[in-house]
Amino acid sequence: MGIELGKIGVWRAGAVDPEFAEEAERLGYGTIWIGGSPPADLAAVDGLLEATRKIAVATGIVNMWTAGAAEVAASYHRIAVDHANRFLLGVGVGHPEMQDAYTSPYQKILGYLDELDAVGVPAGSVVLAALGPKVLRVAGERTAGAHPYLTTPEHTRQARETLGSGPLLAPEQKVVLDTDPERARAIARPVVGAYLGLRNYTNSLLRFGYTELDFYNGGSDRLVDALALHGDAATIARGITAHLEAGADHVAVQVLTADGADPRPAYRELAAALF
Repeated sequence: MGIELGKIGVWRAGAVDPEFAEEAERLGYGTIWIGGSPPADLAAVDGLLEATRKIAVATGIVNMWTAGAAEVAASYHRIAVDHANRFLLGVGVGHPEMQDAYTSPYQKILGYLDELDAVGVPAGSVVLAALGPKVLRVAGERTAGAHPYLTTPEHTRQARETLGSGPLLAPEQKVVLDTDPERARAIARPVVGAYLGLRNYTNSLLRFGYTELDFYNGGSDRLVDALALHGDAATIARGITAHLEAGADHVAVQVLTADGADPRPAYRELAAALF
């Protein structure tokens, strides 16, 4: 893969301000992940790449059910002309509970990757959202690698074993920069809890020792603490580094804040601890 992601990136849901991208680059982050389900035109990517000099931009992730492969491929080629080796196309099948026409996710993945291949999107510029072993193997065989979401270092360790030593492994990790556990959990629990009704995530967590009891009322303390690290910058940096020690090549850090407050102060503090 010719794209340099760096060890640590920032993950932001929805639109990302070019000024935010410029600061992330100055702070030393290697990649900006555009979270959620960016539309097939990938218009947000151009602005971030144009506003910066070397930081990579990745999608985390384009939804295969709502963004057609042909349009996504055309958008990829448009971006690649002006910004070679700075854009990573993250794709995935999303959640069965949110798709009316959600039939066979596995076959959808294979068909979508076939379409991207057919119109010349390089496999090394694509990464696949993957949690379970079956899709992780596809990620390693058909794309640059895997971008797991809502996971722990234990998942990262097992994902690396499944992928082997070559493919990219770039998990997302939520964090709350707050040393008060109750306050941090109050920020994290609504975000974590929103995913606990989605069976691809709960099935994955069940494989790693959590139980149905951990999914009630927005998540148990131990689950919320694992999925959304909290503490001071040094403590959180150690938790992020745990993914790298478990076999990740890159960690996409999603800062959670109270009432939608600006996350940049937290990213600044974390940068000082990480780089």
